[in-house]
Amino acid sequence: MELKRTPLYDAHLRCGGKMVEFGGFEMPVQYKTGVIQEHMAVRTACGLFDVSHMGEVLLEGEDAVRNLNHLLTNDFSGMAEGQARYSPMCNEQGGTVDDLIVYRIAGNRYFIVVNASNREKDVSWIQAHLFGDARATDISDTLGQIALQGPSAEKILKKLTPPENIPVKNYFACWDRDVGGIQCIVSRTGYTGSDGFELYAAAAETEKLWEMLLEAGKEDGLIPCGLGARDTLRLEAGMPLYGHELSDTISPLTSGLGYFVKMDKPDFIGKAALAAAGKPAQCRVGLKAVGRGIPREHQDVYADGRIIGRTTSGTHCPYVGYPASMAIVDIAYKAPGTRVEVDVRGRRVEAEVVKLPFYKK
Repeated sequence: MELKRTPLYDAHLRCGGKMVEFGGFEMPVQYKTGVIQEHMAVRTACGLFDVSHMGEVLLEGEDAVRNLNHLLTNDFSGMAEGQARYSPMCNEQGGTVDDLIVYRIAGNRYFIVVNASNREKDVSWIQAHLFGDARATDISDTLGQIALQGPSAEKILKKLTPPENIPVKNYFACWDRDVGGIQCIVSRTGYTGSDGFELYAAAAETEKLWEMLLEAGKEDGLIPCGLGARDTLRLEAGMPLYGHELSDTISPLTSGLGYFVKMDKPDFIGKAALAAAGKPAQCRVGLKAVGRGIPREHQDVYADGRIIGRTTSGTHCPYVGYPASMAIVDIAYKAPGTRVEVDVRGRRVEAEVVKLPFYKK
C-alpha cells in the first residue's frame, strides 16, 4: 500500500524529521533534537506537532444531534456553539469502534475529529448508521491540522492573532479566525496533558502556518516534535490510545471512561451490551516500575502467583522521571499502592499501581 503524506511532508524533511509509517501516512517519529528533548519542550516551553493525519467529518442536518446521541456514548444535547465533547463510539457488543471529539459549529452543523488509522472505518460506520435528516461528509483531505502544545502556546499564538480569536476555556474552539493571514479553526484542545491548541487550516495553507508558528515561537523555545514525543506525553498524561487502551473488544467502561458513557440516555449503539455485561471485571490502571526495567505494551502482569492482566502501553516518561505503563487488570488489584510484577522479556519487574494520570499540569 502506498503511504499518504500530509501537507507538511516537505517541512518535516527540512526540519530533519525521521520519517516512519503511521496510520497509513509517512510521519516524523522525531527530529534531530530527539524524543526526550521534544517531550520536555512541551512540558516546559512549547512543541509543534503535525496532526494532519487525523480525520475530519462534517455532520449536518435537522437530525444531526439525534444521530450523535445514537452513535456515541456521551450526550451531545445542549452544546454551545464552538463547544467540543470527547466520546467513545461503541459497537453493538460494547467494544469501542473509536474515540473521538465532536464540535458544534453552529445550528445543526457538527465537526467530528477521528483517529487517523480509523478514518475510513469510522466514516463508513457513521454513514451506515445515519437516520432521518443527517449527512456525514469526510472532509479530511481538505484540511491540515497543527498542534501547538505547552505552557508558552498562548503567548506564541498571540503573536499571530488577537486574544478574541483564542478560546479561553478548554474544549472550546473559535471558527474562521485569522491567524497570520490564514483562516483557521482555533481549538483549545490537545493530546499531551499540557495547555495548548489545535489549529485547522486549508491543506494548501498548512505549510505556511507551520513556518509562521515556528518563527513566532523561536525565542520562546518552540521546537517541532514527532510521534515519539506525542506518545510519551499522552502516556504520561494517562490518555488512552486506540488500539492500546481501547479496541473493538475493550469497552470504554473497562478503560475507565465511564464519565463519557451516559447510560441514562434513552439509547446508543452498544448500550444494551454494556448494561447486560454489568460492572467490568477488569479496569485500566497506572503502573510505576519500582524494579529495574521498563514495562512496554502487551506484557503480562502478575500478582498472587497468577496473571491478572496485561500492559497496554509503557515507556520511560521523561518529565516524571520513571518508567510508567498503563494496564488492564482484574478489578481486585486496582487500588493505588498494590504491588504487582510485569513480565519484561522473561524477567519479572516489580511495579506499583498508581493513580492516573502520572502527570497533571
